[in-house]
Amino acid sequence: MDKNDAQFIGSIPDYYDRGLGPVLFADFAADMAGRVAALAPRRVLEAAAGTGIVSRELRDRLPADARLTVTDLNPPMLEIARRKFTADELVEVQTADAQALPFADAAFHAMVCQFGIMFYPDKPKSYREALRVLRPGGTYLFSVWDAHRHNGFARITDGLIRQFFPVDPPGFYRVPFSCSEIDPIKEALLEAGFAGLSIDVLRIDKQVSELKPFAEGLILGNPLVDQIRARGGVAPEDLVAAVVEALGREFGTSPASIPLHTITYAARKAA
Repeated sequence: MDKNDAQFIGSIPDYYDRGLGPVLFADFAADMAGRVAALAPRRVLEAAAGTGIVSRELRDRLPADARLTVTDLNPPMLEIARRKFTADELVEVQTADAQALPFADAAFHAMVCQFGIMFYPDKPKSYREALRVLRPGGTYLFSVWDAHRHNGFARITDGLIRQFFPVDPPGFYRVPFSCSEIDPIKEALLEAGFAGLSIDVLRIDKQVSELKPFAEGLILGNPLVDQIRARGGVAPEDLVAAVVEALGREFGTSPASIPLHTITYAARKAA
């Protein structure tokens, strides 16, 4: 993985939140928050929280006196997350690396991470850290994207990138979809010491009324845009236009119906 694949800085967080959030993340955030709330945890840690899309759902669904700690490696993403909470809500927002969490052992009843582990260079270490900070009987819930073949928006975007850059194409769209095989993750969780695993494959057909904001998010709302600019010769806006056209051809318009496939894991720490 390129060292810049997880650098969500500059204008990227705004495009991410406005362009990708409503299409790719909001529905799955509601599902994830519901799963966490059903456990009735008193202290919850979120890793790789990004702009707080899951965080807001969690705060809305958890009891008012439950404490939520929201973390991410990228301060600019967390700045947007902070704006989603009022001062009287029990939410702590701080920068943290999920592979080296700055929290005491057994500090949380539940930990959650939506679409984050794909970016972790040392995934087994992140699982061990999750286990460490969970209390006995606590649960780690996280989700990943399924493969390109099940998420046509990513297949299309990655294909267009390779057309625009036939030599040395930016590889960002390989990273978020690199954890679609279930067995390696299952085995790594068991090796880390988790038990009681459950795994759900989820699909929704997302109705998208405007493709341009979504396409802007796909190109400008992640580190891909920096990879494009570093190579030169192609304007990111030209790629946005190409993505709008290609998505419309495959999924229709007014609205487009875009299938989204994800995989959700729940791993319990032994009591």
